[in-house]
Amino acid sequence: MDLGLKGKLRPLLVVSREDPDAERALCICVPLTTQIRGGDYEVKLPQVRWLPGPDEGVANVQGLTSVENHRLGRRAGQFEAAVTLRVRNKIAWLLELN
Repeated sequence: MDLGLKGKLRPLLVVSREDPDAERALCICVPLTTQIRGGDYEVKLPQVRWLPGPDEGVANVQGLTSVENHRLGRRAGQFEAAVTLRVRNKIAWLLELN
């Protein structure tokens, strides 16, 4: 998805629940990157074929954003449930929900 960052496509992890009856056709996403800064707002990700480069990446929970469903491109892959849970737990920490 192009989030307006230097005109490049940014891989996203959809973290919202699937709800076909939602009032708005939006999903909550976290941007993924291979530019690791080692901060508290990053969740390490395993190396997967749909992230650019040969390195591992991170989910940047500070970049939490909503995206209209129709703007999402093709689904590149799916992380294991444990990875998604780590990202959701970090979001809960970010928002002081736990």
